Amino acid sequence: MRAMGKWPDVPHVYGWLRLDRRGDWLIKGEHITNSGVKAFIGRNYGPDERGRWFFQNGPQRVFVALDYTPYVVRTPGDTSLSLETHIDQPIEKLSGAWIDETGSLLLRWGSEVGVLDDRDLPRVLGLFTDLHGHPIDERLLVHAFDQESRRHATGIYITYSGIRVPIGRIRAGEIAQKFGFDPAPRPAEGEPDC
Repeated sequence: MRAMGKWPDVPHVYGWLRLDRRGDWLIKGEHITNSGVKAFIGRNYGPDERGRWFFQNGPQRVFVALDYTPYVVRTPGDTSLSLETHIDQPIEKLSGAWIDETGSLLLRWGSEVGVLDDRDLPRVLGLFTDLHGHPIDERLLVHAFDQESRRHATGIYITYSGIRVPIGRIRAGEIAQKFGFDPAPRPAEGEPDC
């Protein structure tokens, strides 16, 4: 609050901070490697009323360019097969799942959406089932990720926390509009920025 009193008209920042498809923060194209800085950004990360994601840095909003989605989903690497976001928020239940034309897996929980870190796909494949909850065979898996089949249902489900969710298809270019976020925030005309 003291900072707000000192700098009440501090301009927002655009074009400096980016979230890549693997959940890494980049500032001016350089990876942020300091774990304390990454944790600080994660604690202060959220959307505004226009679906623009930002990091609140004292009185200043640093808007984030999103390479894909506002969250990146990971498996924490322990022996359990749990899911969490790139800012270490656990995901309790899934409410939707899609595969895009590039083979990326998009997951939804509550009102949030994230892309699975591609390095975790082999682990998450263990959660894929058929309509009856049985593990899927290789033929069905190949069909699900086949670009030629993208107009048809995948025929596979993801079972997580006891809930089975069908995996649909989606085009990457539709994701921001469908889920209501702005992947490339820019200042409004006449708005100052740094």
